[in-house]
Amino acid sequence: MKLVIAEKPSVAQSLAAVIGAAARKDGYLEGNGWRVSWCVGHLTGLADADAYNPDYAKWRYDDLPILPDHWQMVVSKDKKKQFDVLKQLMNAQDVTEVVNACDAGREGELIFRSVYELAGCQKPMKRLWISSMEDSAIREGFANLRPGADYDGLRDAALCRAKADWLVGINATRLFSVLYHRTLNIGRVMSPTLALIVQREAEIDTFKPVPFYTVTLELPGFSVSGERMADKAAAQQLKTACQGAAAMVKKVERKDKSEKSPALYDLTTLQRDANRLLGYTAQQTLDYLQNLYEKKLCTYPRTDSRYLTSDMAASLPELIRLTAGALPFAAGMELACNAAQVINDKKVTDHHAVIPTRNLPGADLSSLPVGEKAVLELVGCGVRRC
Repeated sequence: MKLVIAEKPSVAQSLAAVIGAAARKDGYLEGNGWRVSWCVGHLTGLADADAYNPDYAKWRYDDLPILPDHWQMVVSKDKKKQFDVLKQLMNAQDVTEVVNACDAGREGELIFRSVYELAGCQKPMKRLWISSMEDSAIREGFANLRPGADYDGLRDAALCRAKADWLVGINATRLFSVLYHRTLNIGRVMSPTLALIVQREAEIDTFKPVPFYTVTLELPGFSVSGERMADKAAAQQLKTACQGAAAMVKKVERKDKSEKSPALYDLTTLQRDANRLLGYTAQQTLDYLQNLYEKKLCTYPRTDSRYLTSDMAASLPELIRLTAGALPFAAGMELACNAAQVINDKKVTDHHAVIPTRNLPGADLSSLPVGEKAVLELVGCGVRRC
């Protein structure tokens, strides 16, 4: 038996359907030589401060800073049942290999590794690394499983991030709360972001508008504007001098300019456009995109690349055709494809840009929630620009 562990039950069901694990068991699926289970997000996390010293249960200035010599991971109390299922499956005698099928990113790697290590598993580890939940992508991913050790650096990066959050959150929150006699939550990301917002609000509040004046000549067929002037009297004098006078055009230039289409979407640019055009927050956009990924309508959401890889060039024209046929905004548009402007292997790391999948034509898009449909159309617009 080979054991596959996904991040969520919905993803586990999609994987199991492709590899033939159809029999439902308590906390997992089984069949065709596979067992497929799931983590329900973060099953484990770094222990609280009082796990290192009971005295830390009370917040005191003299205890700071709290710097663990050996970090401890603990199982979340409300998820212990599923952890016990995974521990039993991982250490079952008939399981010869464990496949990490959590989300193909930093956090997904940490979710799996934490469970693997806390369960005391010593079985060989493989990694399923896919950017799409399409059946064809899943089959290809299982046919090309990678050694788990290839992603040790990714696990280390995720663990480093978690420890940094713990150190800042525990120490800074306790420090400021004790000093100011109220609970003040301090976070590695939250606090600097809040500081930027406060700084910008202060700049807006202290902004003082400065009036200026511009003299504009309305000529036949066009207009000409002068420079901004702070002195109203000087602007009025210039206006008076120009009235009734002849204007001479000494030079005319005409230039043809071409502008490249914007690159495809990564998560950040999609969140920015979704906020500007649709009014969605960054978290809302991520949630909608994650749902579309799990419904096999979009590729992996947490990507920092805006390009595709060279092996995708041949299939891009067909994807554009399918996208244009499935989404209403593209009806009647002239189809064209310039793959060269979105293909760049050097700018793709773990995942390529966010794009729709080939499942669009067969999906009932009208049944999608409003937010998911809007984000899907935005992603489709990005592909249409190829």
